[in-house]
Amino acid sequence: MSSVSPGAWLPWQQWEQPLSNWKAAKEPIAVILPADQQLSSSLMASPETDAVQRLRKCVDSVLCSLTEGQLRSIKNKCEERDFFVVHHLAELKEGAISPLIHGTPITCNVENMERYTTRSKVHVCTLYTVCLTHGEFTWTVKRKYKHFQELHRDLYKHKVMLQFLPLGRFAMQRQQLAGLTEEMPTLHRTDRIRRTFCKPKYLEEYLNSLLEISFYRNYHGMLDFLSISPLSFIRDLGPKGLEGYIFKRSGGHRIQGVNCFGHHQFCFRWSRRWLVVKDSFLLYMSRDPGIVSFVLLFDPELKVLVGSCYTDTKHGVCIENFSRKLVIKCSSYRQAQWWSHEIRSISEPCDFSQTHRFEGFAPPRPDTLTKWYVNGNGYFSDVADALEQAKEEIFITDWWLSPEVFLKRPATGTYWRLDKILKRKAEQGVKVCVLLYKELLALGINSGYSKRTLMNLHPNIKVMRHPDHVASVVFLWTHHEKMVAIDQSVAFMGGLDLAFGRWDDCDYRLSDLAPKKTANNAEAAPESDAVDSPAVPLAETASAPVCEDEVDLSCNALLWLGKDYNNFIKRDWTQLDQPFQDNVDRTQVPRIPWRDLGAVHHGKAARDLARHFIQRWNFTKIFKNKYKVDFYPYLLPKSHSTAEKLQFTVPGSTKASVQVLRSVDRWSAGTCEQSILSAYVHIVEKSEHYIYLENQFFISCSDEKSVHNTIGDAIVKRILRAHSEGKKYRVFVVIPLLPGFEGNISQGGGNAIQAILHFTYRTINRGEYSILSQLKEQMQDEWRQYISLCGLRKHSQLGHSPVTELIYVHSKALIADDRYYIIGSANINDRSMLGSRDSELAVLVEDEERVPSVMNGEEYQAGPLALALRKECFSVLLGAKSDPALSIDDPVSDHFFINVWNKIAQSNAAIYEKVFRCLPLDSIHSLRELMEHVNTENLSLTDPEKASQELQAIRGILVHFPLHFLCEENLLPSLKSKEGMVPTEVWT
Repeated sequence: MSSVSPGAWLPWQQWEQPLSNWKAAKEPIAVILPADQQLSSSLMASPETDAVQRLRKCVDSVLCSLTEGQLRSIKNKCEERDFFVVHHLAELKEGAISPLIHGTPITCNVENMERYTTRSKVHVCTLYTVCLTHGEFTWTVKRKYKHFQELHRDLYKHKVMLQFLPLGRFAMQRQQLAGLTEEMPTLHRTDRIRRTFCKPKYLEEYLNSLLEISFYRNYHGMLDFLSISPLSFIRDLGPKGLEGYIFKRSGGHRIQGVNCFGHHQFCFRWSRRWLVVKDSFLLYMSRDPGIVSFVLLFDPELKVLVGSCYTDTKHGVCIENFSRKLVIKCSSYRQAQWWSHEIRSISEPCDFSQTHRFEGFAPPRPDTLTKWYVNGNGYFSDVADALEQAKEEIFITDWWLSPEVFLKRPATGTYWRLDKILKRKAEQGVKVCVLLYKELLALGINSGYSKRTLMNLHPNIKVMRHPDHVASVVFLWTHHEKMVAIDQSVAFMGGLDLAFGRWDDCDYRLSDLAPKKTANNAEAAPESDAVDSPAVPLAETASAPVCEDEVDLSCNALLWLGKDYNNFIKRDWTQLDQPFQDNVDRTQVPRIPWRDLGAVHHGKAARDLARHFIQRWNFTKIFKNKYKVDFYPYLLPKSHSTAEKLQFTVPGSTKASVQVLRSVDRWSAGTCEQSILSAYVHIVEKSEHYIYLENQFFISCSDEKSVHNTIGDAIVKRILRAHSEGKKYRVFVVIPLLPGFEGNISQGGGNAIQAILHFTYRTINRGEYSILSQLKEQMQDEWRQYISLCGLRKHSQLGHSPVTELIYVHSKALIADDRYYIIGSANINDRSMLGSRDSELAVLVEDEERVPSVMNGEEYQAGPLALALRKECFSVLLGAKSDPALSIDDPVSDHFFINVWNKIAQSNAAIYEKVFRCLPLDSIHSLRELMEHVNTENLSLTDPEKASQELQAIRGILVHFPLHFLCEENLLPSLKSKEGMVPTEVWT
């Protein structure tokens, strides 16, 4: 589209005309000319024909640049989806579309006046406070009498210009400007004092009379006078706030790794910008193209300082937060004082201007609709449905993202494939913003391929990768969080990347083979029939969403296609640019099931999660030069004042209190926080009956050298307190049986596996800082009454052979007392918890309602969400769904802890050892014994029938964690190996 100079606003009355009449020469079309073209002065000295040609050219550039469909689309989005405007500021400027609310008057009230003397103490100036109302929006501007005079002269100049334009074409404007005189109407009073006190009323009547006329109301000079911009009346941005022209100084960013020492103290420039202050952020924009140039989010470090001692400039205001020191220059001393006061008064009530519980950036949000997920099937399905509901924005951040992952299964078409969903929404005008971790070459997640694939789908899909390792001096840490936000109103998060291998359900299948043909050549019913009911929306027919693709899915019955079927310990993911080629031989190698937890939140908690994404996105845009172009926009957070107006909700959501927690640092988000660690330690310390930990890692117990997080220490202290008080207290820990690295465990597993095992065992039972060592010092073997450490395992048939495989626990969850739970992306290790390393997200959910339950044989008031989550986890782990006689109601009673939980875990582990001799085993203490184990035949091979009989006694998937596996070996990598050369912090 051709560019149009700023100030060319088209009155909303013109929308009432049929769009087909817009370009008809006989229609009276009111177009307000740009102020910066200086046409008024040049026209007076130019021949009329030249003036008309120049004006017509300007008008035609506005009208002819947009098609009827574009005009109608922009009009609808302005009226129906206000927030959508923030992504189309430049188009609104080009289309000359008014920022005012259609059909809503503006009224003003000049409430008072301030008289003051200038520095010379000769002139007495009067400042008028003008209070304005436009629909539900109210705001205040301060103006001198000369500003009213300048506005009047500007309008009169425009009236003079119209004399040179065609009569018919600009008849409407001439009619509206007919009553405008060269001079402002004066007060017909001789008494100077009475005239002074009547002036506010006179100015009020004068301004209101102008605002009743559509031309005056939409004139660019009037909009500047009233401090109105396209961002003024967007409901989801909150109250109108403060706006106006300022000069801003360049520089002031605090970015790790790229700051020049003192550079911006001496080398800077001043630029004229339009400043907008909203209820939780401020921004400045270039008014001419209508592009946001910078967004500053309010945070606890926010300071607003006035004076040359802080700004090194006259009439300066310094606005400082954790990531930037922004210096602006006002036109006068009084404006600087007023603006600083207004910015403080707007920012002080903001939730984000102060720290909250656990030193977090967001407070607990009561009455939040929330829902938890165990496993990826329900999570992915609800994410797919929510993406379909997106109207304005989709935010996605992942450690790894696979564009070709299917969100509903089995897939019989590509309608529910992630890249197809995002492309479909982008074509509908939704802005899709994706933040990916930019990995080092050692990792095989190929974020470059993911970025290219998504960016090639549609211009509305923007993908950034971070960090730039050299520029940011960050080589060891990752962006590990996983989050999907829709319209800043619904947000999914937890441990699940939208990636291959993550989808699973409570069946934890080890195989996924195409169904065999029956005698009549018909396909047998697949095991996975109708898992997700992956139907298209009701408005579509079954054949409508079918797209061309690399594979034919019309008869597909597989749940995991191509790279999605994986056993990453046998072989890690490779060649991700060939997603539909198998990574392992599925006829010979069982897949590793994936256990994970996630959650979805609505309203204010969703806005908190979206704000975190926006903070990271804007930080990345500033940090990387390639993202500073306008193609990657600054994102704006929605106001929490409209958070409860939900366009849709995820079915099954229930109300609870939700607090968003995170681990971030200057390198990852431009600010520092470790509220996840604080929340974990707090919940462990304050828990009364039990904690249930399910996590991918378990590396803790601080020695202030190699390990620093204190979650393990808090567990020890809590157990010792229960022991000293003679009270029952249980700790359930579920972690993977082996770390998730490629390696042959029968040969020791490789250095990476051994390194993680070393620090895991150091946390559990090896060395003076371990949990069990500390407990044994105080209670000998009584520790078994308080803590249980387990893993998960499953068996099945692959072809005609029995097979077993561990279930990979990727969850990052804590449940306490059937009243609280934490779900997120943070592992129990220093990388996730310290804040200065990996970036992470989590939520603490507290039930606000109570339901009757049982705790230690007594009546107990539990929280419905936490109780249901704990029961869902226990029922799957213990096989309670297939055994109605097995009670999981009381998690701390002796009967449950000893005769159910520990007995099932011990029995299952013994059966798996007898049948499969599967690793890791408690009986193998050294690498020598491990080598001898390789040649030991197992029952599944020597006597499959007996093995099958033994396996029938398996209940659930719980097994005891092998505490003595390789206990005689030093599992730290050799200093000569590449794993031994990297810093210890990589493993902890």
